[in-house]
Amino acid sequence: MPLLLLGVRDELTDRPWRPPARHWPGSPLIGGIDIQAGGTWLAVHPDLPRVGCLLNGRGAMANPARRRSRGELPLRAAAEGPGFLKRLADDPAALAAYDPFHLICASPDEVTELTWLGVPPPGSAAGTAPTQPLAVREIGPGTHLFSNAGHAYPADPAHPEDPADDAKAVRFGARFAAARPAGDPALDLETAWGGWLPLAAGDGLNPADPQAIIVGKRLPDGRVYASTSVTLVALAPDVVRYDFQPEPGGVTGWYPVALSS
Repeated sequence: MPLLLLGVRDELTDRPWRPPARHWPGSPLIGGIDIQAGGTWLAVHPDLPRVGCLLNGRGAMANPARRRSRGELPLRAAAEGPGFLKRLADDPAALAAYDPFHLICASPDEVTELTWLGVPPPGSAAGTAPTQPLAVREIGPGTHLFSNAGHAYPADPAHPEDPADDAKAVRFGARFAAARPAGDPALDLETAWGGWLPLAAGDGLNPADPQAIIVGKRLPDGRVYASTSVTLVALAPDVVRYDFQPEPGGVTGWYPVALSS
């Protein structure tokens, strides 16, 4: 399986959502749905195959009067492919409607990423955020780790802006690279994902640890922000594997997502 993807969704636990399915009438896309905004954090097009996924970024937030939900972006990436990322990168007016993000579009032979850090409001300090996105980026072969700070592993001399000291990447980047599994749809879950399963369960870290990828914390207003699901996807030109964990932190509880309509 030439492409393997692990995605962890972090969100307010009281924000309603439903697990992966064909939630969008007339669309072949499969993904979990954010009920509040109608979008998703990760979408799979099983017929192509292709996956689009999004991480919230850090930067200047969009003007609330014209803000659009970032949850539409993985749907468009999975449906339209890397060309959508390139068109979006060339459209500053469209980008300005979104809060910061890192958008990834991946197929068995190509991975493309777009980072948008927002437009700083008038009068803000210089360097708050760029007025243009970083260039659309082709991700080469190997194991890569993205966090909310951006492409965090491996270090790339061509991109000195990458957060190479990101705590999550320092802990997990090399571990995921060393444990790369088969992802074969013909295998059972434990055999297919092997050493990634305990890593995807958090590797034993406390959810409050800065290095943790399975997180959890209570906010000052009493709400809880935590990891709410974990996804594993494997793509080859003619086959897809899609496994879902609605109870982050556990090795058990995974189940295969139905791909047929």
